[in-house]
Amino acid sequence: MSINDLPANDPHALPGDGEDLVDITLEDSSTTDLQALADEIASITPSPGQEPEDPGEAAASSVSVEDLQKAYDNAQDRNRIMEAAQAEMVEQHRRLAADFANFRARAARDTQLGVELAERKLLLEFLQVLDNFERSLDATYPTVEAFRSGIELIHKQFHDVLRRVGVRPLEVRVGDPFDATHAEALTTVHTPDLPDQAVANVFERGFMLRENLLRPARVLVNHLPAPECGGEAGGTEPVQ
Repeated sequence: MSINDLPANDPHALPGDGEDLVDITLEDSSTTDLQALADEIASITPSPGQEPEDPGEAAASSVSVEDLQKAYDNAQDRNRIMEAAQAEMVEQHRRLAADFANFRARAARDTQLGVELAERKLLLEFLQVLDNFERSLDATYPTVEAFRSGIELIHKQFHDVLRRVGVRPLEVRVGDPFDATHAEALTTVHTPDLPDQAVANVFERGFMLRENLLRPARVLVNHLPAPECGGEAGGTEPVQ
């Protein structure tokens, strides 16, 4: 039996002359599960205000989540790489700092050792001069000239030692122009035989250590007064 089989004068008939009706055939009321049939109809019928799900949108949403997950994984990998590089740079900085500290300590020790060796070499040179002085004091000389000859030999030995260590005397003589870069003026004197601003006397000799000034020469500088012009001075009157 179906809905379309109902008579027209049946009070239970549905209006609308049978158009747009769902054909539901009830073969046997005793064997038909009406509740299951209603659930099946409800599952295929959309509820009011609900749009059917678009398979394309669902696929797009699924792809977007996968892309986000992949981007997150890549970011995590880059972060781990950067952390490893940072740790390596910090360790390298620590090693360099330790190496530099060791280098400074080693350079300081080498410098001190070089200074001590240079001092030792210089002192050994001058100890020979001291030995000769002590021998001359213990010796007896028949004449003053013999004593003088011994002192001159020691003096020559002393200059030889200075020359070996790079020390040489400045050549400053009486009559040379005064040079303030290599000499120091103690005072001025008046010597008519010498030109003005000339070296009148060498009080202490100066010395050079290789190309550098070790000690300036200490000298007396000649100073000549300016000539007097008495006639011109007497005939000059102050301007009113």
